[in-house]
Amino acid sequence: PFQRIPEMADDKTEYTDDESSASVGSTVDVTDEDAESIELNLDDVAAQLEADLAEAKDAALRAQADAVNVQRRAEQEVDKARKFALERFVSELLPVVDNMERALEAAGTDEAVKPIVEGVELTQKSLIDALQKHGVETIDPMGEPFDPQIAQAMSMVENPEVEPNTVIAVMQKGYQLNGRLVRPAMVMVSKACLLYTSPSPRD
Repeated sequence: PFQRIPEMADDKTEYTDDESSASVGSTVDVTDEDAESIELNLDDVAAQLEADLAEAKDAALRAQADAVNVQRRAEQEVDKARKFALERFVSELLPVVDNMERALEAAGTDEAVKPIVEGVELTQKSLIDALQKHGVETIDPMGEPFDPQIAQAMSMVENPEVEPNTVIAVMQKGYQLNGRLVRPAMVMVSKACLLYTSPSPRD
């Protein structure tokens, strides 16, 4: 009634030692040339890494220097704007100072107007002090060598009593704000005298 299933034979195949070792794993022989090649490759990688690091440091230093320069320029611009913000206002006030000086010169020594003159002098002094407080300086080069950086020569006159190129008259004073010229002084400058030689008599 029941059929017997034949048992499968166990695989009792035997392997040699060489075959067993090969089935577990294999080893790779490395020659001296291969080792040197690996070392050279590692040296190249290390040198490249060092070069990249040096380049990164240099780029960081340049970026830091650029940032410092930008900050310095910004501070200079702010300082310049603060110093010369009043330049236009000062230019508008200078004609007022000029008119006061002309009024004092025209007043003379008349006793009748002496109180008025004293009042104008006090007002002028207060105005000049206020301007000086904010960095405004007067340019009055009378008797000094002519300097085209701060003065403008309106005329040149022969004058044997002074050296040539000397300011002998100031028609209008100049002004500068924190070292920057706002208005040059209008001056008269001396020049060398021409020696007169009489014409030789004709034969």
